Amino acid sequence: MPQKRVERDVVLPVIGTRASDLPSRMLVVGDPSRARRIAEQFDDANEVGQNREYLTITGSYRGHQVGVISHGVGAAGAAVCFEELCRGGVEHLIRAGTAGGMQPHVVDGALVISTAAVRNEGVTAGLVPLGFPAGASVNKVLALRKAAAASPRAVEEGVVLSNAAFYSHGVLGSDLELWQRAGVVAVEMEAAALFITAALHGVEAGAILAVDGNPLAEHDDDMSGYDPDRKVVHEAVDEMITVSLEALTMSDDPA
Repeated sequence: MPQKRVERDVVLPVIGTRASDLPSRMLVVGDPSRARRIAEQFDDANEVGQNREYLTITGSYRGHQVGVISHGVGAAGAAVCFEELCRGGVEHLIRAGTAGGMQPHVVDGALVISTAAVRNEGVTAGLVPLGFPAGASVNKVLALRKAAAASPRAVEEGVVLSNAAFYSHGVLGSDLELWQRAGVVAVEMEAAALFITAALHGVEAGAILAVDGNPLAEHDDDMSGYDPDRKVVHEAVDEMITVSLEALTMSDDPA
């Protein structure tokens, strides 16, 4: 059963945004600068909240009221954001982020549409049993697929790994090769928390990711060679933003 929502005149305490200022359709991104970059595509963009890493901007896109909020790095802080968005009345959420490719063919500049996420992010085990799947909403997968159909970039679909640690090559070592053998297509940090939180509230949620490296293909055990600040990544992020906005504003039945 969907969780109870707050009154519309309440200021959501952590994201610092009034519930009545939230549109029903929102993008969620890690970086506040990416939120501002996305808001450049809005008509009548308006900053309606800023607290900690959470920057909220609303506006319209192709005649639809939309918004974007930043949630920082990692599932713990992001899950707070997702929870408050759902309590505040948001009904459609798409994460637009970056990820590392996990298969040899998932290379820099590709786009990945997440159909589900491995719950290795350290948050959702406290919300639902481990056997509960973290799946994207079917309608959001279809909308992202349709919006990405015209993209000149390689577009992959599949299960992503939501990891708790970004630099995961500590004493315990990395389990990325295990998940690669299982067929996981990309690794990121927040999708599982989004899908579980949305499911608990009866909210539609999806995710599309721009690939900014492949940790298993680079033979770089400590990720010292990781560099997301490259032209191929910036171009993929631009394409991801376009696809995510188009998918967000499609009808609820995009098939």
